[in-house]
Amino acid sequence: MRSKVIALVAAAAGFVACGPAWAGWPDDKPIEVVIGFAPGGGTDVMARKLLPFVEQRLGGKAKFVVLNKPGAGGEIAFATIARAAPDAYAIGVVNVPGYNFIPMTRKTQYSMDEIRLVARVVDDPSVIVVPADSKLASLADVLAALRREPGSVTLGHNGAGTNGHLAIRMLANAAKVEPNEISYRGTATQRTDLLGGHLAVGMVSLSEIPELHGTNKGPLRAIAILSKQRSPSLPDVPTAEEAGMPLTMTAERGFAVPKAVPDEVVKKLEAAIAESLRDPEYIKSSPGDAPVLAFMPGAEWQKRLDDMTQALRPFAEEMKAQEQK
Repeated sequence: MRSKVIALVAAAAGFVACGPAWAGWPDDKPIEVVIGFAPGGGTDVMARKLLPFVEQRLGGKAKFVVLNKPGAGGEIAFATIARAAPDAYAIGVVNVPGYNFIPMTRKTQYSMDEIRLVARVVDDPSVIVVPADSKLASLADVLAALRREPGSVTLGHNGAGTNGHLAIRMLANAAKVEPNEISYRGTATQRTDLLGGHLAVGMVSLSEIPELHGTNKGPLRAIAILSKQRSPSLPDVPTAEEAGMPLTMTAERGFAVPKAVPDEVVKKLEAAIAESLRDPEYIKSSPGDAPVLAFMPGAEWQKRLDDMTQALRPFAEEMKAQEQK
């Protein structure tokens, strides 16, 4: 009996000394940050520029290592987050609307119930871009070409369910045209094909074209933005509504963890992200993201996504019906 008591006391003492399994976070080992798109795209660049500032706020030996897992519109990365151990040594970036839209259209490798949102970082409107020497000088030109010859204009996006894909489908439905859609693994490859003359029109996000901000000059040219009003970064670029197509579409990006990660860890990470986004040095180092920074706590962001999901459901059902024909 005495030996059992001694063993219990020793076990209790060990538990107190060691604390919870996450007590050493984030110092025990590097934290993998899973990104669902290729290096060089908007999501990848945003994370790589922001994470060093988050490391500083977390302190200690905090270290992030980016792991790119492109494909399936981000689904591969989202599934990796969902399946990771709940110790916050594997976190990820989620991309909305793909994150909440893809599961409405087909069976996916992940469920949103398996993932906990930590913080939204940006709210980034879609922008339609063409090569600078393109004869398509406006959204009206693109639609006119497609009406003359369905499928004659190639439009790129970053995968099924992404903001670019949804924007193209909404545009096609509203204008009653048939674009030739081409899916890419990230904006970097879209840009390569645009510059190489292999893609006529790209659907990207505002933060992904910082070289155009203020001037709209360079090898690419923005011809429309899918926001409610013009962006101060591209003041001369009309909204789609000004071109007769009242469409809006934005990309929201932020961080998430497996559902069972402890509240204390989530709060630390959320606070570090919020503080980093206010850092003047970060804002200065990230001119592409600066115009679209839009922090939102994870719980609030989840409520927003729940409302958005309901609004997108009819469109998801329409897409499924079209695919079954």
